[in-house]
Formats: sequence, structure tokens, C-alpha cells
Amino acid sequence: MKIVEQIKQPIAFEMDLFEQKFRLSMSSRVALLNRITHYIVNRKGKQMRPMFVFLVAKMVSNGEVLERTYRGASVIELIHTATLVHDDVVDDSNRRRGFFSVNALWKNKIAVLIGDFLLSKGLLLSIDNNDFDLLKIISVAVREMSEGELLQIEKARKLDITEAIYYDIIRKKTATLIAACCSLGAASVKPDSQDVEQMRKFGELIGMAFQIKDDLFDYGETQIGKPTGIDIKEQKMTLPLIYVLNTCSPKDKEWLINSIKNHNRNSKRVKEVIAFVKRNGGLDYAIAKMKLFQNEALQLLETYPETAYKNALKLMVNYVIERKK
Repeated sequence: MKIVEQIKQPIAFEMDLFEQKFRLSMSSRVALLNRITHYIVNRKGKQMRPMFVFLVAKMVSNGEVLERTYRGASVIELIHTATLVHDDVVDDSNRRRGFFSVNALWKNKIAVLIGDFLLSKGLLLSIDNNDFDLLKIISVAVREMSEGELLQIEKARKLDITEAIYYDIIRKKTATLIAACCSLGAASVKPDSQDVEQMRKFGELIGMAFQIKDDLFDYGETQIGKPTGIDIKEQKMTLPLIYVLNTCSPKDKEWLINSIKNHNRNSKRVKEVIAFVKRNGGLDYAIAKMKLFQNEALQLLETYPETAYKNALKLMVNYVIERKK
């Protein structure tokens, strides 16, 4: 059995029901909208976000989920899908998970309006049901994601990212959404409990590990959907590179910065940068940091009783680290 199927097993019923509720939450009276949202729903990924919501909810409440949990998972997916549709416009990207993106098929104007529609659907789903605590969790996540993206753009221009700034960027850009899923799962069944904050922290740690793993793919030998060296070509400062920039000689640092600023389109030079980062311990350092986040996340689960849900979350933490793509 594939690991993702294994993780899903204890919440298979909830995930099926969620699918139906999520489709309904997207419906509209406008035929064009329905055609596009149908296209989006049928090209979903592994559905990690709702899985986090349901597994956490069931772990902290001894197997219980409420209608509120389904709404929370739907809101997360609606708002996250809205940000992805907008991201593809911002990045001028024609593909999403191997399929054409919304903007590739229907152009930017429609894609932006679809994103706005999904955002408002998510907000109204919470407001109509007085789930203001859940809405706050999600709204904070969206604010942080926007800040993280802008902080990365600002810093990439100067290439002066320290390790602390890097963690701040990935915490906001990537970790905050997984943190929102986990805290929302807890808040949906046990509002105002300390589980809400503990699970937020748990999700944040997984998100940090997840992003570092993504950075490491840039130095991999195998193709995983994005070609090796793409972060360097895009002048994205990742942890292996930051570590080496901060530990190498001034002469090497000058060569590295020059390579990234002025020769980032030269495949031979990009390969030389990758080799230099590997030789100087950049990957080993990043792997060690990723494992620290992983272990801290696993530690936070230890206070909960042994259940199928807790085991699935442990599998999820390890999957984040060991995935091949």
C-alpha cells in the first residue's frame, strides 16, 4: 500500500464525505464558474491539507469530528485554491500538477476573478456558520503567506538573506498553511483548548521540514517535476546555499554571488554552483536542520494517547522527509 493511502486509511470515510461537501461549497449559478471549478476539483493533488485537519481533529478528540471540522477543511481548501490560482497568474505559469493552469486555459482576467470568487466562498462559509475562530486561523495564514512571498522577493534582489531571515520566509510562505490546518483541526473539535496552539506548533515544524526538503530537491540527481538548479536560476536563496555563503572564503563568496546574479542562466555555471555547495557541506547542514524540525514535531505528538490517528500523523511527518518528489 502506498504511504499516502496508509495515512488516509483512518480517515477514509471523512475524506470521502469531505469530497462531496467541498464540491457543493464551490457551486455557483454561473455556468462558466461551475465549469472552471469542476476543472479545478478534478485535478486535485494528494489532499494533504484536509488530511491534516481530520487526523488532528480525531487525535485530539478521541475519534470525533463535527460538521465544523468539514467546514474548516473546506474553507482551507477554498482559500488555498484561491491563492494557487492567483500564484499561477503572478508566476505566469501554464502548468499546475502536470495539467494546464486556469490562466493557461481561460486567461489571467478570468483566473484572478476565479481566485476572488473562491476566496469569498471560503469567507462566507465561515461567516454564515459563525466559525469566526476558524476564519481567524485561516486569515492569519493568508496574511503570513503574502508577507513571506514579498519578503522573499525583497531579499532576493539583494541576495543578503541570513539563516534567520530564511526561516522567517519559509515559516510564513510554507509552514503557516500546514500550521493553520493542524490548529484548525484541533479548534474545530476543542475550541479554546491548549491543543489548538500545540497543534499549530506541530504543523509549523512539519512545514519547515517540508520546505527544506523542497530546497534539497534542487540539488538532487533525479528529476522530480522541477529540473535541478531551478532555484539557483530563479535566484532563490535556499538553506544549503545560505550556509555555504556564510562559511566560505570571501573570494568564494564573491564567485558564488556573481554566479547567481549574473550567470544564473548558464547551465554549466549552475552545475558548478551545485557542486560547490555539495562539496562544502551545504546539503549535510540542511539535512541536519530538517531532521531537527522533524524530531521536534514528533516530540509534540508524544503527549497524545496511541491511536490510529496519531500513528498516521507520525507517518505523515516521516513522509514529508522521505518523499521523492
